[in-house]
Amino acid sequence: MTSQAADGPETVAASRRSKITPEREQEFFDAVLEQIRECGYEAVTMEGVASSTRCSKSTLYRQWKTKPQFVVAALRSRRRSKFEGIDTGSLADDLREAARAAGRWSMHDTKLLQALGHAVTQDAELAQALREALIDPEIAALRHILQRGVDRGEIAAGHPALEYIPAQMFGVIRARPVIDGEYADPDYLVRFVEAAVLPALGLT
Repeated sequence: MTSQAADGPETVAASRRSKITPEREQEFFDAVLEQIRECGYEAVTMEGVASSTRCSKSTLYRQWKTKPQFVVAALRSRRRSKFEGIDTGSLADDLREAARAAGRWSMHDTKLLQALGHAVTQDAELAQALREALIDPEIAALRHILQRGVDRGEIAAGHPALEYIPAQMFGVIRARPVIDGEYADPDYLVRFVEAAVLPALGLT
């Protein structure tokens, strides 16, 4: 293999990326997402993130060529469900625990969705990354919780309400700031589950 081949674009890119530790990379990701929440997507710049994380602007541009690429990478770094580990042995209690977990993150996630609202209509990759980060893992985890309830015989597999539970949960989280001017905290979401979700499933 020639030295030219050994030092091709992919090798050089990997070498450059290796200079940033995973911990430092996560600092960059956390910083850009927090700035989006506080300032809005359009107001965030690579220069601003570099300043807040005390690194050079060129460091960020070496890793992520554009702001959209940087934000997509930051969103995709969060692809994990907040409902992981919930398994109380009871569907009703699992849904209460899911409500508490969602409530703890409600403000952060809702602000991020609101701040990215217009940008995601203009950038399909950004829209997909947002869905992968904040929606798909939670929907999959909720469906898994519901399926466990079916498997335990707590609810019939063909119960008509099963299809709508994820939409109920996510709908109320997004709607409360608009309707009440407040974020859906854990207490509010547990009360919602007990008043609306469990009765819809025929559970008490």
